[in-house]
This record gives sequence, structure tokens and C-alpha cells, in this order.
Amino acid sequence: MSPQMAGVLQLLALIAALALVHRPLGDYMARVYSSEKHYKPEKWIYKAIGANPSTEMRWPAYLRGVLAFSAVSVLFLYGLQRLQGSLSGSLGFASIDPDQAFNTAASFVANTNWQSYYGEQAMGHVVQTGGLAVQNFVSAAVGMAVAVALVRGFARSRTGELGNFWADLVRGTVRILLPLAVVGAIVLVACGAIQNFAGIHEVGQFTGGTQQWNGGAVASQEAIKELGTNGGGYFNANSAHPFENPTPFSNLFEVFLILVIPFSLTRTFGKLVGSVKQGYAILATMAVIWLGFTALMMWTEFAGRGPAFEVAGGAMEGKETRFGIGASAIFSVATTLTSTGAVNSSHSSYTGFGGGIQLLGMQLGEIAPGGVGSGLYGMLIMAVVAVFIAGLMVGRTPEYLGKKIGTREIKFAACYILVTPALVLGFTAAAMALPTPVNSMTNTGAHGFSEILYAYTSGANNNGSAFAGLNADTQWFNSTIGIAMLLGRFLPMVFVLALAGSLAEQQPVPETAGTLRTDKPLYTGLLVGTILIVTGLTYFPALALGPLAEGLAS
Repeated sequence: MSPQMAGVLQLLALIAALALVHRPLGDYMARVYSSEKHYKPEKWIYKAIGANPSTEMRWPAYLRGVLAFSAVSVLFLYGLQRLQGSLSGSLGFASIDPDQAFNTAASFVANTNWQSYYGEQAMGHVVQTGGLAVQNFVSAAVGMAVAVALVRGFARSRTGELGNFWADLVRGTVRILLPLAVVGAIVLVACGAIQNFAGIHEVGQFTGGTQQWNGGAVASQEAIKELGTNGGGYFNANSAHPFENPTPFSNLFEVFLILVIPFSLTRTFGKLVGSVKQGYAILATMAVIWLGFTALMMWTEFAGRGPAFEVAGGAMEGKETRFGIGASAIFSVATTLTSTGAVNSSHSSYTGFGGGIQLLGMQLGEIAPGGVGSGLYGMLIMAVVAVFIAGLMVGRTPEYLGKKIGTREIKFAACYILVTPALVLGFTAAAMALPTPVNSMTNTGAHGFSEILYAYTSGANNNGSAFAGLNADTQWFNSTIGIAMLLGRFLPMVFVLALAGSLAEQQPVPETAGTLRTDKPLYTGLLVGTILIVTGLTYFPALALGPLAEGLAS
């Protein structure tokens, strides 16, 4: 079997698995977020934090809950890292330096999981399990809660109430992420991923030297790392490491975990707004972009020219021979079109156009299907913009799901869209203009520029993957990428919740013969075009200086 055919068959198997669970998982999540029942363990949590889960919140109160919880999480994780050297179970590792502790705390709380350190050489069991793994659950649950709040904004009328943040947070963690992660961890252990609390031990090498390895609760963290679209690996090699990703089957299973909740949330959206067809329209938009990017990535990586490429069957540099080009391309697109950041290959070693596809996937806003929760609310923001554009073209007041998209609503949507590009391009320009940051580049020219553009794109979009050619463990990059991660995560949430509150206060508008049908293929095409054009106009000059220039020169 040719490598190309193997890649296509893996893609088809992945699509079949996602289709199989789409309906039951989507319906289950809809029941979780619409239920009025509180389980006993959940009541214990509410009592411990002093929250009343039955109290409805307007958007400012909901936002305060999001920000307060996240601020406490940053402080807790920062303190845990700074105290690591004094804690038992830390494998003798020293406390983390202040700038790196800030960067890591911001990263995991913002669901980015950017790592400027070697996990197996810096973080002990206490920080890995008690700090990072916990944030893998709750940061994902925060994103899902915000998405559900926006969906309620479309579903409700003549009220500003969006639900209860604490109830949404706890339910998302306890009823959705935790049970799925347990099942995922069992599957990964069966595949060969390690799960222990072993200390550091030396492994002999054929060259005569030795190498130090430490164990860890890897399978359990790997499961929620992918399921919650987090991405931070237990080891520096991330999902290319055999302890995290042992076999081709585990590789495909991890891609499935990355995509399963974001794709299934479209079904949840359709159920909660009372129209499954609307969910299918959003799903179709996500699927078209995801499949298109995957096909392009496979083509550019298999189509490498030259004797070395021909002997290897494509661009094999930086890719695991266990997985090959097809599985690496599928994983790469899945992780950059979501806010996962996990990698099973070196993104810096992809072809020039391959690196551009990775960058563009993040620059779309990671909405196809995007992060857990963040992908859905990002896509719904773009749906609002597409409806507004369609309204301008036909001279009608734009409406979406029975809600008018007026001046206030489109301002919130526009602010959401502009925040991330401003962070990415602003910090990239500053890093290239100042004398010190460019010293971290291991390459010059277009590829060196792509390294820095990729770093800030990954940070501000809460992705977390790296181009693997940039020394980001400096005070400049730890601080600026940390700021970009926090602002890139929480500023957009301000506008999402403000939009949700505005929509919830409206009275539904009855559908007429002139209403744009947003559950039809025509609208799906309009939405895909809007996403690509808005992103293209925003980022094309930067892409032309980096991956496009490199690709045309090769």
C-alpha cells in the first residue's frame, strides 16, 4: 500500500468515527447544559466554593465569574511552580523561574499550553498532575461554558440571563470531560502509553552513553490534553514521544479525541436553539474547511521535489517514521485548526507551503472545528458577520436565528475579530524591530520570520504548538507570549458574552419570505467565503513575508 493511500484510509476511518459519535455525544452535551438536576458530587463542589448553581446570571456577572476563576487559577499555578523545589514528589527539580512560571501559568489557564521548557527536565509529578492536568480540565470547561452562554443568547428572548457560570463549569468538567478522559486514558494505556509515578532512571544507549527518563501519569494527562484541546505534552517531544503516542492507532485515536467535542458541539448548538439543521450548517462549514486544509497539507507534503523527497516518498524531515506523512499531516491540521497545540512532528520541518497552512489554520481563529467551546463561539461570531454582509448586499436588516444583527451586535463581533490579529501582528512587529528578540531565531530570512510569526499566532490564538526553531525561553518571549495568551483568551470572551447578553434581551423576529435561510448550502458557502476573505485580508502581507516567500523560493 502506498503512503498516500494509507493516509487517505486513515482520514476516512477518522471521519467515520467522528460521524458515529456526533449525534449521541452532541445530544448528551445538550442535556447536560439544559438539565436542572444537580448531582451530589456537584453539590459538594458548589458548597465548597460558595456558589448557588440555580442563580441566573446576566452577562457582566457571568464574565466576572470567568475572570475571577481564571485569575485565581493563574495565581495558584504560578505559586505551585515557584514552590516546586520545596514540595515532595517533585523529582528533585528546582522551582521555576518567575518569567517562565508566569508564562506557563498563563498558558495552561488560557487553554493554550505553550511550553518554553522541557517537561521531563523541569516539572515534577506535583506540578504536572496537581497543576497542569487540573487546568487541562477546567480551562476547557471554561471555554465550553462561554460557548453555551452564547448559544443561550440566541435561544432566549426578552431576558438578559445566560445561565450560571459555576454550574456550567462544574457540569462541563464532571459530566463531560472527566468521564471521556477516563475512557481515553484507558485506551491509551492499552496502546502502550505509560501511567505511573516513577522517579528518574537511566536508560542505556547503544552508543555507550546513558539517558535519563522519568515516569509520570502520562496517559491520563494525554487524554485530557487532546480531549480538551489543550496540547501541553508531558515530554518535550509531545505526541511524537513513544511514551505519549506509542502506535499509529494511538496517533489516530488522539486526533479523534482532539476533534470529537468541537465537532459534536455543533449538534449541541442545534438542539439548544431548537433547530438541528442550523447545527448541521455550522458543522458543514467546519468540515469543508478542515477537509480542504487536510487535503492541501497532504498534497504539499507528498509532492516534495528532488531526489531526497522521492526516495523518502515525500517530505519526511521532522516526521516520525511510525506515523509517516499522511498521519503527520492529519495530526498537524487537526491541531492547528483547533486550539490544541499538540504535535507529532516538527512543524518547522514542513515545506514552506505546509508551514503556511499551519499558520493560516490558526489565523482563521481556530474555528474548523476549533477549540472546545472556543471553536463554536468563534464560528458563531463569523456566522453573525456573514449574515450582516448578506444583509448589506440585499438591502435587508440582517437576522440570525430570529435575532436582529444591529449596530451594537456587529460592533461586538468586529471587536472580537480584531483583537487577535492586533496582538499577533503587533507583537511580531515589535519582536522583529527590537535587537534582542531576533537573537532567539535559529534561521534567517523568510523561515526565521515565520518562526516568530508562528509563536505569536500560536500564543494569541491559544493554540500552543511551536515551530520548534525558536528559543522562546527568554524573558522577552516568556513575558510577551504570556500577555498575548491571556489577552487572546479573555478579551474575546468579553465581546462574546456582551453579544450573548444583547441577543438574549431581544424579542424574536418572525421569519418572512425575505429572511436569509441560514440552514442551506448557499449560506454555508457564504460563511466559508467570509472566513477565508476576512482572514486573507488581515494576514496575507505577513504570510507573504514568511511561508509564501519560502515556498515560492524552494
